[in-house]
Amino acid sequence: MKIKIINKSSHNLPHYETIASAGMDLRANITEAITLRPLERTIIKTGLFIELPMGYEAQVRPRSGLAAKKGVTVLNTPGTIDADYRGEIGVILVNLSNEDFIIENGERVAQLVVAKHERAEWVPVEELSETSRGAGGFGSTGTK
Repeated sequence: MKIKIINKSSHNLPHYETIASAGMDLRANITEAITLRPLERTIIKTGLFIELPMGYEAQVRPRSGLAAKKGVTVLNTPGTIDADYRGEIGVILVNLSNEDFIIENGERVAQLVVAKHERAEWVPVEELSETSRGAGGFGSTGTK
């Protein structure tokens, strides 16, 4: 699949690091370093603008290394970029650690996964089919 992209950053286009990679790293496109204090959040711009085909979305997801090593993650994960959005891709980062985190220009702050999706059509009914789970909620399917 081909996706139109405008790159207003000084960085290379996102790319797959390996043949089996699902995501491409997004880099910060900032003019000066940003200090993200504990429990603080901010939107990091990427300088990227995309045109997805109908039936696809781009998901902004955390980088596992950044989350595990620094406690920094994407707040609304996954953040969805719809096919009709034409603005700059931004990443909502949050620092869940106890230490300041400094974001530098070009830092890999998230990953982008392009995924196909379906559109649902609601069918109003009076009752739903029965299952063994029924209305069991959070934690109801696991063993104790």
